[in-house]
Amino acid sequence: MSTNEAPSTKPRETDDVPVPATLRKSLKNRHIQLIALGGAIGTGLFYGSSESIALAGPSILLAYLIGGLAIFMIVRALSEMSVEDPKAGAFSYYATRYWSKRAGFISGWNYWFNYILVSMVELAVVGSFVNYWFPAIPTWVSAAVFLVLITAANLLGVSKFGEFEFWFAIIKIVAVIAMIIGGLAVIVFALPTASGIKASFANWFTVGGGFFPNGLMGRASDGSWTGLLMALVVVMFSFGGTELIGITAGETEDPRTTIPRATNDIIWRILVFYIGALGVIMAVVPWNTIDGESSPFVQIFDSVGIHAAAGILNFVCLTAVMSVYNSGLYANSRMLYSLAKQGNAPAYLGRLNSKGVPVSGVLTSAVITAIAVVVVFVWPEFAFNYLMSIATIAGIINWTMIMFTEMKFRKVVAAGDSPEDSALAGLSGQQALDAIHFKLPFAKVTPWVVLAFLALVVVLMCFSASYRVAVIAGVIWLAILFVAYQLTQAKK
Repeated sequence: MSTNEAPSTKPRETDDVPVPATLRKSLKNRHIQLIALGGAIGTGLFYGSSESIALAGPSILLAYLIGGLAIFMIVRALSEMSVEDPKAGAFSYYATRYWSKRAGFISGWNYWFNYILVSMVELAVVGSFVNYWFPAIPTWVSAAVFLVLITAANLLGVSKFGEFEFWFAIIKIVAVIAMIIGGLAVIVFALPTASGIKASFANWFTVGGGFFPNGLMGRASDGSWTGLLMALVVVMFSFGGTELIGITAGETEDPRTTIPRATNDIIWRILVFYIGALGVIMAVVPWNTIDGESSPFVQIFDSVGIHAAAGILNFVCLTAVMSVYNSGLYANSRMLYSLAKQGNAPAYLGRLNSKGVPVSGVLTSAVITAIAVVVVFVWPEFAFNYLMSIATIAGIINWTMIMFTEMKFRKVVAAGDSPEDSALAGLSGQQALDAIHFKLPFAKVTPWVVLAFLALVVVLMCFSASYRVAVIAGVIWLAILFVAYQLTQAKK
């Protein structure tokens, strides 16, 4: 074999092979499975679940089931497009390709800024977890160290990102499963609990007003709204990150097999890791004693005398924070890369190094995140009251655009304008729609049902003082994105 033919025969599944600058399809099935799972398990489950339990009591299990079904359909819609047209940037690319350049601009920059703000908050609180063991270390030092470490890891190549995220997810999974097994042991062996109430699943119906203690929706003594419907708002935002599956499609070894498998597994993950875990917690710890001062996961072990749980959970939450920033930086760098290729971002963000990493996108996102973290330390009230309001509504905007884009995608496919490298190429009409490999169930009605549900969530947000500002911020944020797009086009 001649020497000039050798490079073309080298495998492309690793980041260390010298091939032309292009995104590497290095993520294997195990990476995608755990990335998808890890994206659905974060500090929102370990700590935030106490807020949703306080709103709805045991009926929070129904809220997670309803919200989980909605998020499953959203990811199914995204995966339908990802399987046929696996590209970096996912929904931003799809919005541009199948909807309009403006839609791609808004979708991409909305998602990018959302993850900047989420990363900002996670890095801002990482110091509190480190201070649990090392109280003398300033919180800004912890934030800086973890920002540098995770940024460096993202520069090593997509397979390294996959490995980091794989093990971060394993730690979270083990923690949740250990809690479920521990709780079941308390119930089965009738171990005594700190509350004095016998651990039993019957506690869902007999403690603190039964399964629907606050009904569907009602006012509490302080005038705030509670109930199952209000809990849906908190529940939906705990599912943020599940759409990361779509971002990885452009760097997955076999997206046609891997993406459907990872997507379909979302529903049992929600059943086990949210409904299963919280169901066991409320069987052991009376729901009306879960006050939010400590994690429900700590309370379940404390209730039977295992006081080391707080330290263990602190470590798990520390890895969860690192996982969020790791995923956020990966997603943001690929989003900037995609936006640059669309002409919706500066061209330098579309450059790749020899390992197939959009270095400029990684470093730009890291620098902006660092600035955002400084804002948190200097103006915490502004950061949490206003910037995080944008992050809250940005998730709804993103999910809404995914559903609209999926409908646009189907119209383009039916018109015979499918991607050239897709199995749909050359087909049109119902024949093309029937040939879609991973179809969204009941595709004619599902997007509208999901959109109606998301609209309901926005309406419910208006009943909550803490979420109402997010709705107002969302309108302003969308207006800013529209104006920004028009200005960029005017310059061109």
